[in-house]
Amino acid sequence: MKRIFTTDSPYTRQARFMAIAWTLLIFIGCLMPAHEIPRVDVPLADKWTHFLMFGIFSFLWLCARPAYTFRSLLILLLITVFLGCLIEYLQGMLTFLGRSMEIMDAVADAIGGLLGIVMFRLGAYFARV
Repeated sequence: MKRIFTTDSPYTRQARFMAIAWTLLIFIGCLMPAHEIPRVDVPLADKWTHFLMFGIFSFLWLCARPAYTFRSLLILLLITVFLGCLIEYLQGMLTFLGRSMEIMDAVADAIGGLLGIVMFRLGAYFARV
């Protein structure tokens, strides 16, 4: 399992499949009509959902393409932020979905993406020890 954090990981193909599938699930989940989303009585559940979705997103993409340079990690973070902003923009533009554009959702996406990168780096660090 430690080898998932290496650049020559034998699991990159499976991780790539999971990363692509997760990305598609993010789009499907975030662009579902509002009336199809179950209501929950948890404070900030929407923000926590975005946070977790994008944390897993960045972690899976790093498993699919292990990167350790500051530049490559920054690019992944920027992709995460762009994707979060794009989804929020689409939610605002596609009014028939009954969804709204919320800046705090995009912030939760960015923070989640950053956490996924940090978790991958911590995993890689502890895998070497």
